[in-house]
Amino acid sequence: MTLDRKTLISLAAAGSAGLLGGAFVFQFLGYAPCEMCLWQRWPHAAAILIGVLALAAPSRLLCWLGALAAAITGGLGVYHTGVERDWWEGPTSCTGSGGMDAGNLLSLDGPKLVLCDQVAWDLFGVSMASWNAIFSFGLMVLWIMAARAKT
Repeated sequence: MTLDRKTLISLAAAGSAGLLGGAFVFQFLGYAPCEMCLWQRWPHAAAILIGVLALAAPSRLLCWLGALAAAITGGLGVYHTGVERDWWEGPTSCTGSGGMDAGNLLSLDGPKLVLCDQVAWDLFGVSMASWNAIFSFGLMVLWIMAARAKT
């Protein structure tokens, strides 16, 4: 069974919408996002916009841009996973190695720092950042299939 370009674009853009929507649901449920989680949301938003544009005027270039957006958020998910698992250092602004000042520590209602190197939720030992990477690379494949589709 071969899917046409518009169907593939729809699936890829809907996948990004689902992942982004899921992130907002988790946030609503009390899982505040860290800085790196927020980074991963932007390429999904871009992929959704690219999907809308590509459905209005299908083009291979837009499909390749959608694939790039999915690859970027997937790569950010891999990077975030590595920070969570202590494979490499993360940004000091959101890891246990920095980002706190005395003002934040002394304030009862001051800003709360959500650490990027702490797993807030996982399923089967796989963190949200890892799930984002897995699904995002799957969406990248859909975008590439759309770019290569004949119609």
